[in-house]
Amino acid sequence: MRRDLHSDICIVGDGAIAKTTALAFAQAGQSVTMLTPAAAPKAPAAGDPGWDVRVFALNHTAHKLLSSLKVWGALDAARVAPVDAMLVNGDGDHAGNLGFDAYGAHTGTLAWIVEDRNLNQALDAALRFAQNVTMVAGHATALLRDDDGATVQLADGASIRAALVVGADGAQSWVRGQCDIGLDYRSYGQRGVVSNFHCEKPHLGAAHQWFTGADGIVALLPLPGNMVSLVWSAPDALADTLCREGADALAARLAVYARDKLGTLTPLRPELVRDFPLRLMRPHSMVAPRVALVGDAAHVVHPLAGHGMNLGFADVAQLVATINAREPQRAIGDERVLARYARARKEDVLLMQVTTDGLARLFGADLEPLRVVRNFGLNLLDKLPVLKRRLISHALGNQQG
Repeated sequence: MRRDLHSDICIVGDGAIAKTTALAFAQAGQSVTMLTPAAAPKAPAAGDPGWDVRVFALNHTAHKLLSSLKVWGALDAARVAPVDAMLVNGDGDHAGNLGFDAYGAHTGTLAWIVEDRNLNQALDAALRFAQNVTMVAGHATALLRDDDGATVQLADGASIRAALVVGADGAQSWVRGQCDIGLDYRSYGQRGVVSNFHCEKPHLGAAHQWFTGADGIVALLPLPGNMVSLVWSAPDALADTLCREGADALAARLAVYARDKLGTLTPLRPELVRDFPLRLMRPHSMVAPRVALVGDAAHVVHPLAGHGMNLGFADVAQLVATINAREPQRAIGDERVLARYARARKEDVLLMQVTTDGLARLFGADLEPLRVVRNFGLNLLDKLPVLKRRLISHALGNQQG
């Protein structure tokens, strides 16, 4: 049957950022229609699915937003691991080292490691009880915009009319494409290889990162108990090998970096090694008439700093705050209001893009002069407490000084 829906906000997407955007607007009093892809049939649950290999290091901005939406308290706390320290290691015979810890940052914890599944289950539970949220599963075919709002047309003949459409539909955003927003794209020639391991020695809440030069960047993030989650930003050829060899061989390779600190690593699920492409994506704008982009639809950065998801949560918080603060005579999708959102996010997004891209280039080059310089830089930064505190403050989400 044809359904013509009307709401203040139409959100396109079905990931954690899209769900958070829907909750945030609904709790701010806006009516929301959330358009998600038609659901594929689900296979029957097969007992305990184990630990999710996709995890996020959520900072204080994400924590504050999710707490305000009553989502943080709905997470399975037994599957959330606080990060109390971050240890960065250079490469070569005279490797540089850089350490951060919660005590030095004057905060209780630096970040929290949360599984994708845990986060989405908490968001889904909140959405089931949310007022003013209508869920629609379907395929969008066109986005039409005019002076009063926007209409999303669906393949089944239905339409969704809203004052504002929010593109929260990921790196390959359909919404962004409909708005003809230009895009700067560059592949890093790397893939993120992920898997989970039990570690022989306690990790003590520390995240470890090794810049290896030719082999990319290895990060081991703490999970509850004596477990860690791997994110290895590996050159494509090496990523192929790592995925083909499997988790047992991966654990043997990791011993070169992690054995002194974590002891022997044992795969939690030897068959489970996943990978995803690493790229830099810079859309030329985060807004268009009656449209705002958030999350990966608005920016994609290298995962070496673990802040891609945090940028998305900061987008959501800023977009909702900007619209709530608009003058009474201005509509939700007013061009000036959306321009304020874009300006407010520009510096933070640009800084993260430049920082992660610069570090990926610097530490990805396998040249001895650069290796000496970057190891010297890590050691020098470790001895400059004022600069370290500023870096930590930004990583926390500018919630701590």
